This record gives sequence, structure tokens and C-alpha cells, in this order.
Amino acid sequence: MMEKAVADPELYRDPSGAFEYLVMTVRPGQSLAEARRSLAEHAEYGKWELRRSRIYYGGVRRYWMRRRLMRVERTLPPLL
Repeated sequence: MMEKAVADPELYRDPSGAFEYLVMTVRPGQSLAEARRSLAEHAEYGKWELRRSRIYYGGVRRYWMRRRLMRVERTLPPLL
């Protein structure tokens, strides 16, 4: 059985409310090509952009992706 290349992503919101962040972790023994493919899919279909990438001692890689939150204003009058 094949192990997933990227651990389940963690979703965070920016305290200022302008962005939301997706943190993806890749363990040392996992495929880097598969991780790149996953990052590309998130960027293309989820409109995420790569904000930061880090390589830690031991080979763990962590990627932070962000996207701007869309604020939608109500255009209809309130219902009575």
C-alpha cells in the first residue's frame, strides 16, 4: 500500500482577516514529485499561492500556501 505524499493539510485564518493559509507537510521518505503535484493542484484549482517553504533538519518539508478571502456584500434588502 502506498503512503500519501502529503499529510492532511491544515487550514488557518489570518487574524487580520485578509488571508487564509494552508500548511502542507511532507515527510522525509515521501515522494517530492508527488508533493509538487499536490501543490500545483491546490494552486491551480483552489487559487492558492505559495507563500513560504521550509526544509527542516531531518528532511521534513513544510509549505505554506495562502489565498485572499473574498468578502461578499449583500445586495438584496433584508427580509421582513
